[in-house]
Amino acid sequence: MLEKIQETAAYLKGKMHTSPETAIILGTGLGSLANEITEKYEIKYSDIPNFPVSTVAGHKGALLAGKLGDTEVYAMEGRFHFYEGYSMKEVCYPFYVFKLLGVEKVVLTNACGGINREFAPGTLMLITDFINMMGTNPLIGPNDERFGPRFPDMTEPYSLELRNLAKQTADELGIAYKEGVYMGFMGPCYETAAEIRAFAGMGADAVGMSTVPETMVCNYMGMKVLAVSCITNMATGIQTVKHSHARVLEIANQAGDTLCRWLGAVIQRME
Repeated sequence: MLEKIQETAAYLKGKMHTSPETAIILGTGLGSLANEITEKYEIKYSDIPNFPVSTVAGHKGALLAGKLGDTEVYAMEGRFHFYEGYSMKEVCYPFYVFKLLGVEKVVLTNACGGINREFAPGTLMLITDFINMMGTNPLIGPNDERFGPRFPDMTEPYSLELRNLAKQTADELGIAYKEGVYMGFMGPCYETAAEIRAFAGMGADAVGMSTVPETMVCNYMGMKVLAVSCITNMATGIQTVKHSHARVLEIANQAGDTLCRWLGAVIQRME
């Protein structure tokens, strides 16, 4: 695996000629932040050696390198999900590559369902912690100490420093947000009402089908993580209408401008 990661990193270094310390992952329907990136170079995932390819609507499937203001960034327009049939190692493959490229901070976004009844579609939730209900872990298997320890700590999976910066920035910009715990669910079906009642009892404020594996791997490799969810629907049993991916995209696109303004400002303030 290390040889493949090195091959991918070398290819990207040769193509992009930049050295960002921050990477952004743009979730379902949240790709509009890419429009704010200047001096950008774009490459399709399908053209990158050893890279998976996005198969889900709302995920463009391209890697960008450029600037947000004066800050150099990588931006993934779309991610990979366990339910697409990829292994957990493949889902998290880009983050191993980012580590070799010198990335120190990762900003994750996602579209997800709200469990906390104080939320509503369009709410932005700053993730404070996660619950893994995916039935597996991306770190299972032989461990390569060159990346991280066998038993990585998850005391602070989402950087307190970056969360405080995000909160301060939101307050200054007048952006409303909530804080909460994100539960990672395998998918691809939406959850049942009984599952949502169970998840609420476990302490989850929102549920989605991504983000948790990436968070684990980034912490394992010593990268700081900031994550924000866009609540695109209330979870099964809370909302009265049936779910649809088209509705998820619609709400994510509506909230995208605010999310982009918030995260764009946060990233430019990161040290």
